[in-house]
Amino acid sequence: MTAPLSTDLRERVVAAVQSGDSVRAVAARFEVAVSSVVKWSQRHRATGSVRPGKMGGHRKRILEPHRSFLAERLNQNPHLTLHGLKAELASRGIAVSHNTIWEFIRSEGLRFKKKRCWPLNRLAPTSPAGESGGRACNSISILNVSSSSTKPGSRPT
Repeated sequence: MTAPLSTDLRERVVAAVQSGDSVRAVAARFEVAVSSVVKWSQRHRATGSVRPGKMGGHRKRILEPHRSFLAERLNQNPHLTLHGLKAELASRGIAVSHNTIWEFIRSEGLRFKKKRCWPLNRLAPTSPAGESGGRACNSISILNVSSSSTKPGSRPT
């Protein structure tokens, strides 16, 4: 985004409009857009000034006041999902997306990592020494199934 045009130019444009020149003639003379001349004139009539309004700025984070709650919930239940946190915040009247929660957790250093349900690898350790390599899976959770998109079959002709 570009910087606003100078206040001096804005004042000269508004003065030309107030002296009776048409908006299009003033815009052509000062080489600015017609819409700018109109907006600057409206701003002058409404506020008495042609100074530009505030641009940009820092947006306050929505979850900042709830940091202690989120940290406490993650300490109590490290397997809590983002959608679970979203539901708990919604029950407290805070409507945010799961991406907002994720960005806040990352920026605050409240990361948590879930361990996946993988069968233990007996040939080569996949975790650092002394740590559990994941919990053993229930044999029912790994089903030998295929869908129609993964079945080998004849090629279409």
